[in-house]
Amino acid sequence: MELRDIEIFLTLAEELHFGRTAERLRVSQARVSQAIAKQERRIGAALFDRTSRRVALTPVGRRLREDLQQAHDLLRAGLARAEAAGLGAGRVRLGVIGTLGYELRPHLDAFRSRYPGSEVRFTEVVGSDPFTSLRTGETDVNVLWLPVAEPDLTVGPIVATGGRVLAVPAGHPLAGRDSVSLEDLADNHVADLGPDAPEYWIASMVPTRTPLGRRIPRGPAAHTFHEILSLVAAGLCVHPLGALAARYSSHPGITFVPLQDADDLRLALIWRSTADSPTIRALAETAADIGPLSL
Repeated sequence: MELRDIEIFLTLAEELHFGRTAERLRVSQARVSQAIAKQERRIGAALFDRTSRRVALTPVGRRLREDLQQAHDLLRAGLARAEAAGLGAGRVRLGVIGTLGYELRPHLDAFRSRYPGSEVRFTEVVGSDPFTSLRTGETDVNVLWLPVAEPDLTVGPIVATGGRVLAVPAGHPLAGRDSVSLEDLADNHVADLGPDAPEYWIASMVPTRTPLGRRIPRGPAAHTFHEILSLVAAGLCVHPLGALAARYSSHPGITFVPLQDADDLRLALIWRSTADSPTIRALAETAADIGPLSL
């Protein structure tokens, strides 16, 4: 039995759904059906009971899952050890915005544990220009909010999710509220991050219009996280940020108020598709295994 067929069988045994299995493994549903039929012909017994409403393991299928799962786990562990030895002191230059690096410690600690000698070096990237460092090779992987829809970049696993806040000057009328709405942005200016990032990406954090269609004024200009905070503290604008900013950026001139109707922020690993490497894949696979953290 080929390794891919084993993976298909074990995934279907977990999902009990042909469509979800195909989506998870990134193959066609026909490929899943063909692999299971091939295994059943070889064994001479049904592995799954199928009806229009449900899929269930047969007794033979349950026993096969127990046997194959043990073998599959041992095989993966052996491959991981071999890959770790092959990677040696692989280095990843990781671009992050603000103070996010500390929050990724569970992912990075697991990566270093799996691949001893590997190294992660942090580089700060700015929200006004999130992709250039990847395209020039200054960074290998950036941690950026979604969506990212760039044809030359690969979107990897989501590593963190969290709410959003509005940074407002201390003493601002919004500062005393328990929460604010995106509609409140129409009555204030937000920082203008400039033309170096795609508008769709900027707008996913700093929309151009409120849900009711009111225009949100932009300006003055800012390029870095700290420039944004300085403008807000000076009373020149308000600005939406990830809720993590309120944890690490205590500022005597700024109040962070929850944005009640903003979608949760989703942060993912992003890298240049042509720069894919075993080390980048190892980091991405480790992050996927750990799963997204709640910020």
